[in-house]
Amino acid sequence: MIPKYQPRFNGKLKLLLLFISVVLLIIAAKQFNFPGILQTLVARVNSLGVWGAIAYIIIYNLATLLFIPGSLLTLKAGCLFGVVWGSIYVLIAALMGATLAFIIGRYCSRDWVARLLEKYPKFKAIDQAVAQEGWKIVLLTRLSPIFPFNLLNYAFGVTQISLKDYILGSLGILPGTVMYVYIGSLATDLATLDNTHQQVTPEAKMLQLSMQIIGLIATVGVTIYVTKIAQKALAKSMVMEGEGKR
Repeated sequence: MIPKYQPRFNGKLKLLLLFISVVLLIIAAKQFNFPGILQTLVARVNSLGVWGAIAYIIIYNLATLLFIPGSLLTLKAGCLFGVVWGSIYVLIAALMGATLAFIIGRYCSRDWVARLLEKYPKFKAIDQAVAQEGWKIVLLTRLSPIFPFNLLNYAFGVTQISLKDYILGSLGILPGTVMYVYIGSLATDLATLDNTHQQVTPEAKMLQLSMQIIGLIATVGVTIYVTKIAQKALAKSMVMEGEGKR
């Protein structure tokens, strides 16, 4: 009888350990001022020469895994590397960090979620339907500002979305990345980016407004799209249940 219940116990234990780890990371980040430490490290990137980009990517990865907002780091990439290379480095760093978090979420809690869904066929059907349209949903959530980037990285890991679709959809961060890097490139000193009241040019303001409009459209789009998929999945699930009872 023990082997029968061992997998379920392991699944719950993995989820518990993941939850505890996330909470501890958030507490540690606040307690030890990790955001401040990372910002200080970024300020020294210029002195590392050719290794500066690699150091920056590692720092950005740590921020992503520790639930530290990357907007300020993205701004500083523009000041450090310029618009083109800054955008490239941020995109690489953000995708790497997001993928690591996705893998952690998948291998630490996906088994438990799968067993839970077995008890609720309707939710399982929705999960499968969402997986079929995975990259589109990920893309829309990446474009929408109301969905927290760092939290979604772990959350998508417990769905059936493939890693390939997840990475493809995550390219939706590109417009926002370019916007923040461009604004950061307008600064002449990294220190000025720490000022939340930094002045921006009319072009930057227009870019911000454009991104807000795109984000609003994406938010409405993902809400309607997921609702539509869920309704189809529920209808299909009910039909299958009805046929099974005959």
